[in-house]
Amino acid sequence: MATEHAETERKYEGPCLPERLDGLPGVAATERAEAQDLDAVYYDTPDLRLLRRRITLRRRSGGTDPGWHLKLPLDADSRQEVHLPPDGSSPHDVPTPLATRIAAFTRGAAVLPVAHLRTDRARQLLLDDAGEILAEVTEDRVAARILDPAAVTGAPAGGLAAPPAGRAGGATTEVSGWTEFEVELKHGTRALLEQADTAFTEAGLVRSSWPSKLARALGRAGPPEPQPPGPVPADGAGTAGDIVMEGFRAQLARLLALDAAVRGGQEDSVHQMRVTARRLRSLLKAHRRLFDRRRTGPLAAQLRRLGRLLGRARDQEVLAEQLVNGLDAVPAQMRQGALRAQITQRYTRGYRRAWEHAVAELDSPQYFTLLDDLDAFAAHPPLRHRAARDARRYLSDILRREQKRTLRRLDKALRTEPGPQRDQALHRARKAAKRARYTAQCAQPATPRRVAKRLAKFANRAKKLHKVLGVHQDSVVARRVLITLGSEGTAEDRHAFAFGVLHERQRLAAADALRQLPRLRRRAGRRKLAELT
Repeated sequence: MATEHAETERKYEGPCLPERLDGLPGVAATERAEAQDLDAVYYDTPDLRLLRRRITLRRRSGGTDPGWHLKLPLDADSRQEVHLPPDGSSPHDVPTPLATRIAAFTRGAAVLPVAHLRTDRARQLLLDDAGEILAEVTEDRVAARILDPAAVTGAPAGGLAAPPAGRAGGATTEVSGWTEFEVELKHGTRALLEQADTAFTEAGLVRSSWPSKLARALGRAGPPEPQPPGPVPADGAGTAGDIVMEGFRAQLARLLALDAAVRGGQEDSVHQMRVTARRLRSLLKAHRRLFDRRRTGPLAAQLRRLGRLLGRARDQEVLAEQLVNGLDAVPAQMRQGALRAQITQRYTRGYRRAWEHAVAELDSPQYFTLLDDLDAFAAHPPLRHRAARDARRYLSDILRREQKRTLRRLDKALRTEPGPQRDQALHRARKAAKRARYTAQCAQPATPRRVAKRLAKFANRAKKLHKVLGVHQDSVVARRVLITLGSEGTAEDRHAFAFGVLHERQRLAAADALRQLPRLRRRAGRRKLAELT
């Protein structure tokens, strides 16, 4: 079974460790720990897609935690480590839980051995006055062999072939060695890490420029680390392009993280990935004047397809919840307990089929192309001259436009006579309110506090309107389904009464939503709500 934890550490280069570390704040004593002999084979695609994202995957023996380790970056000093102990399976097959976690980054490419590292590790523990380990300081003497992935033949796409007998991987192309030092927090705080940094610097050590041992082993053979975009100025004086692209990159990172959750069948992951795809599409649509539309148009269409794909599974979840919860309003003697089981089973099967189809599509060339296109857009956004506008003035303009668009659609819907046409018009108003909400929310993290508060207020008003319109739309869909379900039985079907109660309950929910709309429309339509300057 996989275990996870966040690790925080810093690497150093230099002659030797400081003579004394027990003088650091909170450190009462130091203790030598048993030395370790570590043997690790690192895996990546032939073009090193994981390394480019500061992700490392290795199979290691020796030490206190042998087995597979996957490390995913969190910030400059921290990574999320996923560990799978040895289980007796082939050492050349990347375990499915880990292959799932990296599928959004490997994108169908073979995962092969790229380096073999041997490490002699000397360890020193920093303890508090109760004997608890605050940090571990290590001296690692590393010997590395670069392996040529091309020499490993017969590897299917996305898989891992066995290396030649007696080798850790492909042919050795380069051998290197070095000594490095690390300080890793255990139960200590970031303050201790900073104090250790000062002590190491005074002893002549310098922070390593290599993010990992693998990166150092590959040296020039490895691709350069991608440089993240600089932060938007704290005073909010950045450009419109700065604000929008920071929001875009944040949503793209979330989409990539949710890929593994959907593949693993985690609860609510389909819904969250669908929302993230919609946020990305809304961002491209709302800010289309900032970009070359020849790039944003096809990208938005691909995101729409992904949202619809995930929506098939999500719709099954929503319907099951609505209908099963609604049965509580049916008198017990008329409910017929079997009906709850029938509805649950029907939509559980429906969700399962839709989810399996979605997961299969996540391994398709079309989906991987979408991810490549999103990465390219994030790295080299096709900004037009308008993107150089002052961010706050631009956001005020765009929010006013989204506000007017939402209110125009809502007013048209409320003037429409009851019936299918009004239902469709209200659904269009719902989508407009959702886009207005997402537009404000995606800009919040990149703006100063005062502006972020105004954005949050705008987003909250749009969210309330969007939610009520969503209740109405869900009711429309549920009533159609109930009519279908009722028509599937016989005239003597004892469930007819329950279906009737459920239908009426959904009708009342829609009526209640309609009663709330005028008040929400007034609140969302206040003129100064979109003023950020």
